[in-house]
Amino acid sequence: MEVIYQVLPRIWGKGKFSDWDSKCFDYLKSLHVSAVWYTGVIRHASGRPYVKGDPGSPYSIEDYYDVNPYLADDPCARMKEFCNLVRRTHKAGLKVIIDYIPNHVSPECKDLPVCSWYDYDWSDTRKVDYNHPDTWEKMLKILLFWASKGVDGFRCDMVEMVPPEFLGWLISEVRKEYPGMLFIGEAYDKGNYRRYIKELGFDLLYDKSGLYDNLRSIICRGSTARGITRNWQFLQDLQPNMLNFLENHDEQRFASPYFAGDATKAGPALVVGALFNRASYMIYMGQEIGTDASEGAEGRTSIFDWVHPDPLRRLYRHIHSGTGLNEEESCVLQAYRAVFECLSPGGIFGPLFLEGENYDLCWCNSVVLGFDPEKHFAFIRHYLAPGARKADAVIVACNFSGEPASMTLNIPEDLRSREELAWLPAKASLSVSAWGYSILTL
Repeated sequence: MEVIYQVLPRIWGKGKFSDWDSKCFDYLKSLHVSAVWYTGVIRHASGRPYVKGDPGSPYSIEDYYDVNPYLADDPCARMKEFCNLVRRTHKAGLKVIIDYIPNHVSPECKDLPVCSWYDYDWSDTRKVDYNHPDTWEKMLKILLFWASKGVDGFRCDMVEMVPPEFLGWLISEVRKEYPGMLFIGEAYDKGNYRRYIKELGFDLLYDKSGLYDNLRSIICRGSTARGITRNWQFLQDLQPNMLNFLENHDEQRFASPYFAGDATKAGPALVVGALFNRASYMIYMGQEIGTDASEGAEGRTSIFDWVHPDPLRRLYRHIHSGTGLNEEESCVLQAYRAVFECLSPGGIFGPLFLEGENYDLCWCNSVVLGFDPEKHFAFIRHYLAPGARKADAVIVACNFSGEPASMTLNIPEDLRSREELAWLPAKASLSVSAWGYSILTL
């Protein structure tokens, strides 16, 4: 699994590639991040009449073979500075992910054949013409160019809006030269998940329409926590190919008034997304300190304008001096670190959360005193080490309510009938704070 940190370099530090120094990477490693998604690297349209905001959208690509000059200390040496960023990221043991936008480009882009129209309200773009005979090969050339610069993966934008046959061909062709290349798809139709993973070759897909929407509905509208189970049952063997998240550049900030309004409520949702199974997880810059996008519109940190969110300034200062965060931000960061420490191979849980199996306990606890399946969610993670006869196991209970809970959970016989888990007790008791979670080692 991957833990991916998404960041817009233009609003990190002073907004330059060079702001990503060893202290930044050490900070990410303290969160057990394995890859950095540098959003908005490839040169996009800026200063044009049609551009949304200033400097404009990273998704209106003007030149697919260039990086944004404003990200470089010396704009004339911008590609060299980007390659240095890639080398520093790799030296820190982290992967580099950038955007690949196959559906549209800027009206000024000369790299690809385009149509005369655009989708939705994306008036700063033009639709790529996949009926043109040169498009497929030109797209392949673009991806191979960035792979040659050391890029380890592509976050592929709006993949359901381009021909799937093209995507399958493209992924296959890239992997002939770069077999380890990571492909992450932004997909929204759950009915497409299996095809995009099993047939087209994507490694990871956004589970926006699944787990994200369920968690948001539970938190914002008081919907039933049973939806987590239903989504897990739907995904089945696709679960390890999901990319879970609570925030990204398209969604509203968790701590904003448009979502939870309180970063301290993130615990149970974060735990379900990161620990319930072996799905990968994405953190959006500043999410881990409770950034609420108070400087932006409708709870989003703008990707169109020059913005300098105060929490991100404080985070950058904290990374470099150990000061800057207020008490609440420090507490939120500590809570995030505690969750992602569970994914450390050298941590107290070892490979249990990284490689272990999961078991949803909700079905056998629907009438248990203290457990409310509408507001609570519980599961077991267990791991049998090579050569061992007894598995390690923990119970994780999550509380999506403002009231503390005490529960005694049934551990069903069908799980205890497995030889490596025969030692499990029939019941286990634990308490969970309001909007919290508990992990009980069995």
